[in-house]
Amino acid sequence: MADVTDVNRGNAGANLPVLRGHNAALVLDLLRTAGEGGISRLELAERTGLTPQAVSKITARLRTEGMAAEAGRRASTGGKPRTVLRLVPSAAHAVGLHLDRDELTAVLVDLAGTPVAVRRVPLDLGAGAERVIETAALQVDAVRAEAGRVEPARVEAGRVEAGRVEAGRVGSAGGVGGERVDSVQEGLGIGELLGVGVAMPGPLDHATGVPRRVTGFPQWDGFPLRDALAARLQLPVVLDKDTNAAALGLALRGPGDSFVYLHLGTGLGAGLVLGGTLHRGARTGAGEFGHQVIQLDGPLCECGNRGCIEALCLAAVARGDLAEAARVLGAGAANLVGLLDIDRVLLGGRTIAAHEERFVRGVAAVVAERARGAGIPVAAAEGGAHPVAEGAAQLVLAPVFRHRRGAELG
Repeated sequence: MADVTDVNRGNAGANLPVLRGHNAALVLDLLRTAGEGGISRLELAERTGLTPQAVSKITARLRTEGMAAEAGRRASTGGKPRTVLRLVPSAAHAVGLHLDRDELTAVLVDLAGTPVAVRRVPLDLGAGAERVIETAALQVDAVRAEAGRVEPARVEAGRVEAGRVEAGRVGSAGGVGGERVDSVQEGLGIGELLGVGVAMPGPLDHATGVPRRVTGFPQWDGFPLRDALAARLQLPVVLDKDTNAAALGLALRGPGDSFVYLHLGTGLGAGLVLGGTLHRGARTGAGEFGHQVIQLDGPLCECGNRGCIEALCLAAVARGDLAEAARVLGAGAANLVGLLDIDRVLLGGRTIAAHEERFVRGVAAVVAERARGAGIPVAAAEGGAHPVAEGAAQLVLAPVFRHRRGAELG
């Protein structure tokens, strides 16, 4: 924390908005981690390295903006009791979208990352960019309405003015796009919607928000998805791979170690967290785990190669041979352990969830055999009910708190 103080002293008057934003983010993050119990201004000063006066100014501004509130008083060892402050989760929200090959999941989370509303609808990722964007936009609007994020006066039969939903009905008896939407709830607050995080299969360029030749859907190559959806929603949008989003969400919940998250659903990919930081690679293409070739004369994969782990694993799942699928997945996991010297292997995705014990046991056996006694634990990922969509929302929230693991996400 000395670095923060030194920077402030050495740059007085320079880049003041940036510095104020950084310091406020430090305070916000401590308020977030303190939970409902809250934290005192003195503790904030001690943990950030900021002066008590600076903390008082920051917390006063956060209270004025509705992001912080009093959480009571704590007995002091001397002098008057200390006022304790807490984060107000409802002050702001973010939406996370998981665009899977056959399904879309939309999650609205509050500032603390807690899901407030969830939507799941069928999706054809190959239906064309225009239709996918329209479906995504409709679900963003619908999940906001479901949580009371759209003022009731602006919710009309057949239209949500704030989000430009032109088809379907929003209300207790209707839905949007043929899907049911629960009745609009009042009293949840109307805090700011910070943006939308989108997670989809790769490869893609996170920096520019452009998908590349998505396996099985080459028509996405070069399409400016992030910018097109941002223009449609009139909101900030961040795009990343599904596995990266899930790995980010897991990293923010747990210790800052090195692990791999393997996601087996309609495809197979990996999210890498190395030294506590999400690793995307120089061209943001790291984690194309499913397309490492392990059988030179193997079956043709949709990526064009033969013998990819994804092709072998999905084929085994399709014929009901879960033991073989776990063995193939374990071989790939063991390769990553040997290459990257990671601490843990976490498994997730639809297929894993349906057969969790069998996959964990099978992958662990192969890793134990091939990792030369390294004792690397293999476990099912313990995230939310919708880890990719919730992780996508963290693409928006993490920079707000200047998380070390997500600081580069802005």
